Amino acid sequence: MNNRRDFLKAAATGAALLGSQSKLGLAAMLDQHKSRVVVARDEKLHTVAGQLDDKRVVDLLDRAMAAYTGRDKPVEAWKRIVPAGKVIGIKINSLGGKPIATHLALTLAVCERLQQAGVKAGDIVVWECRAGEMERAGYTINTDHSRIRCIGSDMAGYGFEEQPEAFGSVKVNLAKILTRECGFVINLPVLKDHDIAGVTFSLKNFYGAVQRPAELHGTGCDPAIADLNCVAGLRDKFRFTIGDAITSIYQGGPQFHPEHLWHSNALIVGQDPVAIDYTGWKIIERKRAEMGLPTLATVGRPTTFLSTAADAKHNLGTNDPNRIHLMEI
Repeated sequence: MNNRRDFLKAAATGAALLGSQSKLGLAAMLDQHKSRVVVARDEKLHTVAGQLDDKRVVDLLDRAMAAYTGRDKPVEAWKRIVPAGKVIGIKINSLGGKPIATHLALTLAVCERLQQAGVKAGDIVVWECRAGEMERAGYTINTDHSRIRCIGSDMAGYGFEEQPEAFGSVKVNLAKILTRECGFVINLPVLKDHDIAGVTFSLKNFYGAVQRPAELHGTGCDPAIADLNCVAGLRDKFRFTIGDAITSIYQGGPQFHPEHLWHSNALIVGQDPVAIDYTGWKIIERKRAEMGLPTLATVGRPTTFLSTAADAKHNLGTNDPNRIHLMEI
């Protein structure tokens, strides 16, 4: 990533993190009976000409993290999230090309705040399945361990584990970037309509962490989405989602269809990936209704994977709106 590279290098610091080593260290702060989800919006995130305002992206991220953690200062908010001494993996989504990939401005903002919170530049890994897709989305590949790395699993020296991991219906070879490089994973998915699952967002973004994702698309990706996220090598490391709903697709996804693109100008933040996906699904459904389109269930693409992910077998989170503390700011 050469955009703002000098700033990111200068911002690197070796200060120790103050955050808890427990699962985000937020138990005392959050309502134990509800999953907190923050939807932060800025209708001026894009200029009149349709260009993204990078500074407003940083400000929006700060507002979202402050609301979620209860900390006003960005650095303190991040210290409530990230553990000390671990390599932080940032799983982006670059499928569909630059217009509908995880925005580079958001990824840079996350990297900037991580460094200010004490994470060394060399301990941040931005990754995805295919390096070529990342480059087409505006990312610059980098393998230098002294700087923020930006790598694809299909690159020489990385690849996928030879021994598969299994849970339920899935048996997958996970990306070595995930299993061997990352100690803590922050998910930066893109909110999109999906031609099979109905919606793709937090949970399904990890199809980009396996060798043969095409094998996981049967029966509406249910139960494959939920089963994949229960594979130990993934579940043990995936801790937080910063959902990119800055620009979304409400029909024809996950590929780019400019006629169905809209600037939703939002970030969706939380620890519970099922609650995040439920929230994203409702946003997609509202946009479809606004555009005169039928519900996803009506067109044969119900998001049944949400109920599966929330059931007792998987216990990945909740899709019950009564158990979601939704904060819209």
